[in-house]
Amino acid sequence: MSNASLTQVLTWLHQRHDQVMAEEQQAKDLLAGGDQGGYSQHMHRKAELLASLAKDAREVLGTLPDENLRQEILRSLLRFSQSAAYGLKLDSLFFMSALLYRDDHQVGEPDNLLVYLQELEAKHL
Repeated sequence: MSNASLTQVLTWLHQRHDQVMAEEQQAKDLLAGGDQGGYSQHMHRKAELLASLAKDAREVLGTLPDENLRQEILRSLLRFSQSAAYGLKLDSLFFMSALLYRDDHQVGEPDNLLVYLQELEAKHL
């Protein structure tokens, strides 16, 4: 397998992760300032970015020559996307805020998407 192709996929996924985290941080900052509407807007954007993750990743995943790895990554991304889509369907800010985190998540620990990306790197690079 081409490490360059996987590196390209991982770079794209890390960029999407950074976008998601930026939306979440903006939401938290706005909430701390009492802006509930801004908080809601950015939490929805966080969930939308995650909900479209699998669909948006298909093009970059197409660069992977290993079909099994491509399908394995796509299945994992679909889990993140489906969870976010469910949160949007519920229109639950609490659910959206909890996306990517374990129930017992502690501040400073990596989120589930970052953990997945780190495991993927460790296993295949």
